[in-house]
Amino acid sequence: MNKNNSSIVFTVSARGKNPRKPIFSFLRENYGELSLNQIESVFGFGERSTLYGGRFFQNPELSDRDVRQLNNAGIGFRIPLTNHFADYDEYKINTPLISKYHHELNSIICTNDELAEWLRTDFPKFNNIEASVIKNINNSFKLNKALKIFTCVVLPMVSNDDLDFLSSIEDKKRIRLFANGGCAYTCPSKICYRSQSKLNKFKGGDFKCSQLIKERELMGMIDFDLKVFIDMGYTKFKLLRSRPGLMTGF
Repeated sequence: MNKNNSSIVFTVSARGKNPRKPIFSFLRENYGELSLNQIESVFGFGERSTLYGGRFFQNPELSDRDVRQLNNAGIGFRIPLTNHFADYDEYKINTPLISKYHHELNSIICTNDELAEWLRTDFPKFNNIEASVIKNINNSFKLNKALKIFTCVVLPMVSNDDLDFLSSIEDKKRIRLFANGGCAYTCPSKICYRSQSKLNKFKGGDFKCSQLIKERELMGMIDFDLKVFIDMGYTKFKLLRSRPGLMTGF
C-alpha cells in the first residue's frame, strides 16, 4: 500500500478506542505509517445517539478532549450517524449533539437520505455529509442519485475490484475508496448493518450476520494496491483498524 503521497488523505477508524487513551497515542500505535497531514479525519462514536449505525454503541470512543485536539491539529471528527432509520422528531432530539460538533473540519456519515438533507440544510459548516458504505453504492445509477444529496460518497470494498466502474466516474474528488478491507469484503448480504441500526435505538433487538461465524470466509485484513486508484485520480481513502489477528468483524 502506497501511503507516502502527501496529496492523498485518509479517514481512519477509532473503533474500539478507549476514550481515556490520548488520541495522538492511539494514532501513533495504530496508524504510525501515516503522517498527521495525511489524516483528514478520525471516525468513531462520541456521546450516545440513537442515530448511530454500523456498529452497536457500547461506549464512547472519542472524548471531547480528543475532538478538540484533533481539530486543533487540523483533523476532523467524522461522526457515524449511519442509522437506517430516522424521523424528523428523532433528528430534532439529536440536534444538541450535532450542534456540539458543528465545525468546518468535522463531517457526518449518513445512510438515510432524509437525514442527510436535514443536516445539509441546518448544519452548513460541516466539511462533508458523506454517503456511508452501508448504502452499497456500486453502480452509476446509484452514484448519480447519491451525489445529488451527499457531498462525498464512500464506495463498498468490492468496488475496488470493478476498475471499469471506477474509471467511468468523472468527479473522483467526491469519492472515497477503502484502503483496506475486512469481513465486509466477502460478505454476501451485510444484514448486520440493519440489525445494528435497530440495536442503536436502545429498545432491544438482536445482532444478525448473513453467515455462521465459523463458516465465514475470513481473509483477514486485505490491503488494496492504492497506486492503481491514485493513478486514476482518486485521493480520498478510508483506513480500518485491525483487531487482534488482523481481522475486522467478529
